[in-house]
Amino acid sequence: MKATVAVQEKKVLIAEDNAKTRLFLKNQLELLGYQVEAVSNGQAAVEMAAELEPSLIILDVKMPQMDGIDAAKTITSKGPVPIILITGLSSDEMATKAIESGVFAYLVKPVTKKQLEPAIKLAMARYREFKSLKVEVDDLKDAIETRKLVERAKGILMKRCNISEEEAFKLLQSHSQKENKKMREIAEGIISVSKLM
Repeated sequence: MKATVAVQEKKVLIAEDNAKTRLFLKNQLELLGYQVEAVSNGQAAVEMAAELEPSLIILDVKMPQMDGIDAAKTITSKGPVPIILITGLSSDEMATKAIESGVFAYLVKPVTKKQLEPAIKLAMARYREFKSLKVEVDDLKDAIETRKLVERAKGILMKRCNISEEEAFKLLQSHSQKENKKMREIAEGIISVSKLM
């Protein structure tokens, strides 16, 4: 299992229409220990990303069929992945477009070996931070939803059993422990049954 994860973490997809730059990037990434797949346009990058599920994607901005920014938007719409954009132009407009497309770093050509490794580390660190924040947000949403359900279930119990809020909560708690289920599941069950009555 660990070997599979390690291999997965080392897959990189490059999309670069300039054959010389593509070969340079491929060679540098292989020297850094990555398994590399390289394509020459944005559309191929989108298709390969879905098939390969790489741990990192490097996209040139200007490419035929689909540019790197549109490819990044399409790829990240299906789920987050660390993406580095490579551009021949550095401008505020380019930086804004890069951010909006969901990339984690960008480099200005000509890309050097010295720039590549730090950019990869930055993109991977930002990606891990993004995933961590997403988990926190999802947990908070879940906690809020659970609280709403528990409040509704308490209200139903208070009305049906003519008991106090504290007694209703204790009843939910004891059912949760007895049935070895989360409070949310017990609350959902009570709400479902109340709709039938």
